Amino acid sequence: MTVYNGGLNIMKILETKFVQGFIKMANDGYLQGWHERNGGNLSYRLKAEEVEMIRPRLNAPGEWTPIGTEVPGLAGEFFLVTGSGKYFRNIIVDPEVCLAIIELDDKGVNYRIRWGLVEGGRPTSELPTHLMNHEVKKKLTNGRHRVIYHAHTTNTIALTFVLPLEDKVFTRELWESATECPVVFPDGVGVVPWMVPGGRAIAVKTAELMKKYDVVIWAHHGMFCSGEDFDLTFGLLHTVEKSAEILVKILSMVPHKLQTIQPDNFRDLAKDFNVTLPEEFLYEKE
Repeated sequence: MTVYNGGLNIMKILETKFVQGFIKMANDGYLQGWHERNGGNLSYRLKAEEVEMIRPRLNAPGEWTPIGTEVPGLAGEFFLVTGSGKYFRNIIVDPEVCLAIIELDDKGVNYRIRWGLVEGGRPTSELPTHLMNHEVKKKLTNGRHRVIYHAHTTNTIALTFVLPLEDKVFTRELWESATECPVVFPDGVGVVPWMVPGGRAIAVKTAELMKKYDVVIWAHHGMFCSGEDFDLTFGLLHTVEKSAEILVKILSMVPHKLQTIQPDNFRDLAKDFNVTLPEEFLYEKE
């Protein structure tokens, strides 16, 4: 239901397009098998007009809670996030229990819950990582990137046990496994060695790589992606995981490929699709 108050369009929070898109993306990820139990997390940085549209329906401001890091570039921003310990499979049926809208203070060091988590709880344990990367991507894309998504993508995780944990190796192998990949993620992918989830160290390392990539693979853990909207971010992660699935099947059949896409083929592809592929990934294999 939409209420008009002095010319202001006030919508019920659950009926807004951004909340509906968030819920759909979370459920799509669950249906892919990427969110066992309470695995994975998702966050969205609200637009100013979205905040104003729902502001009259937000809860009264409560106590501030330390984020665990400083993100001054996000001061005063609002985010829709998944809750810690909440199951992705339940988001579609009980979003007010599983999700929260949080507000950051004017210094970007504390947050408070303004909606959701009606049965208690707190935002995702990966909140510092999400916010540090939102800050990086907001600056680098002039505010276009608004979505950060972490999922436990089966095949990508499997590859981190058998491939060298190097950006250039993962990028090249993923590019070779599906022709669309260099077009979908022309900058390549970053790789983080295994680190304790939810800590500052993995947040800092991921944010460093996000200055160069939109996709970071966490060894033996999953994938971390950034994008402009729900469709583009989900599609990016889905494409990487599909390529990883193809590569896992290739490696299960033969130890070495008999033929594959070559560096000059990638250069031709880049020219026709008007993308720039870093030469560091177009090395000659031994």
